[in-house]
Amino acid sequence: MRKSLSILTTTLVTLLVIPLLAKDRPNIIIFLADDLGYADVGFNGCDDIPTPNIDSIATKGVKFTDGYANHPVCSPSRAGLLTGMYQHRFGFENNSGPEDYAAPNFGVPRDVPMISERLQKVGYKTGMVGKWHVGFNEGLRPHERGYDFTYVFHSGARTFYPKGPKQNNQLFKDGEPFNDETEYLTDAFARDSVKFINDHKASDESDDPFFLFFSFNAVHLPLEATKQYESRFPKIKNKNRKTYAGMLSALDDAMGRVMETVRKHGEEENTLVFFYSDNGGPTKETTSRNDPLRGFKGTLFEGGIRVPYAVQWPGKIPADETYTHPIMSFDITATALAVAGVQLSGDDTIDGKNLLPYLTGSNKEKPHEKLFWRSSAQHAARVGNWKLVKPRGESTMLFDLSNDMGEKTDLAATNPKKLKEVQAVYAAWSHQMEKPRWIRQDRTNAEVGGKLKRGRAGNQGIEDRVARIFENDKNGDGRLSRKEYDGQYFDTMDRNDNGFVTKREATAAMRQYDNNE
Repeated sequence: MRKSLSILTTTLVTLLVIPLLAKDRPNIIIFLADDLGYADVGFNGCDDIPTPNIDSIATKGVKFTDGYANHPVCSPSRAGLLTGMYQHRFGFENNSGPEDYAAPNFGVPRDVPMISERLQKVGYKTGMVGKWHVGFNEGLRPHERGYDFTYVFHSGARTFYPKGPKQNNQLFKDGEPFNDETEYLTDAFARDSVKFINDHKASDESDDPFFLFFSFNAVHLPLEATKQYESRFPKIKNKNRKTYAGMLSALDDAMGRVMETVRKHGEEENTLVFFYSDNGGPTKETTSRNDPLRGFKGTLFEGGIRVPYAVQWPGKIPADETYTHPIMSFDITATALAVAGVQLSGDDTIDGKNLLPYLTGSNKEKPHEKLFWRSSAQHAARVGNWKLVKPRGESTMLFDLSNDMGEKTDLAATNPKKLKEVQAVYAAWSHQMEKPRWIRQDRTNAEVGGKLKRGRAGNQGIEDRVARIFENDKNGDGRLSRKEYDGQYFDTMDRNDNGFVTKREATAAMRQYDNNE
């Protein structure tokens, strides 16, 4: 009897799976920008850097006013996107720091399935180009996590020039070191994305759908653009802004090249396309803009986590529409898995929601009534239009986003009952999450290979770095002038732009840098 039941079960599962393998499932493309500010795209009001290809996604589909990243910095945010869940469920709460010093267990664990692995199992041809930053060691790299083709670097940042002097981290193709790049990196990633699509459409498996994860390292530091891209902006006089504009223009061109290839193959109406940024812009370091939001990358104010976000699927979701209810990056994975026909078992749940019913109007409710963020010593929660923010070293704040999206008026003191209510909701969520499995590590608190130095962690490393910088305080007045210290990050540390850096300012800047890397 048991054998017969097993055979019957297997037959039923097979019958359920057959329709999921049909060739009419959509292709899926995720364009992920790096450190792009909320106001850096045309569809959110940018007026000095045209972004026609980015804006096209919103024009042909839906733009989200309240689209959120899972985290205010790169690596944990990407982990949330690629797994479709709060990354805190598996202890992924902190950035790695430089690859050479990262904790050995840094990365998305093997027992946590990623979108690429799920899609590959149901017949998708999978490809990834760009920045990985969610696992360095064997078993945790992209070519080992469900991608048929990869052209990537594993770390958090890299030079954009073929042989650039800054952050020249190794490039890899299909897991093998690649040292023959000749193009500006954003262009190179676009080239190989186009090749991935063309090669797939020319193959014997051309009827199978494809999944492309185009994970830009633009517009993350270092600020590097070609003269070709910078020359498009003669009216921008600020040198950093001109370079940033060139980087963003290259990103926009890259998306255009990919989408033109999709159209060439007659696949646009059969391709679900997402665009968003992994976190808000680091405004002072790169000239990114988060207007009208408060805060920047690394913080849990809206400017650190509310990002440009759009989706298109011609004929399947409305065109030129605006959606105002809160969503998060893990909804991208949930939506992709739903349209691909991936069936989730009862003990294999994700936190993201399939957005299609909400976008088509078949579901009138909100995808999320509550969203949460936790980043070491800071946390935040959005419950309806109420937003709780607990910054590092400051009191808990409360905002009403329905009439204060810029978080200018803290209502914690005047609304203690609501504050306590939202705090309780956050605490209940946080209690379900894992503790962080690692801290950010660098040469100040770890050895090459990731072993922590005895008694060294976190802020001790910051204190050491600040102390070294202040060895340049020649007159002993407790602050640095540009004459005393004209280092690369003087402007970043000079928080009030008065021409001097105090130890407090330097400490704050170091802490932000550690969270941004």
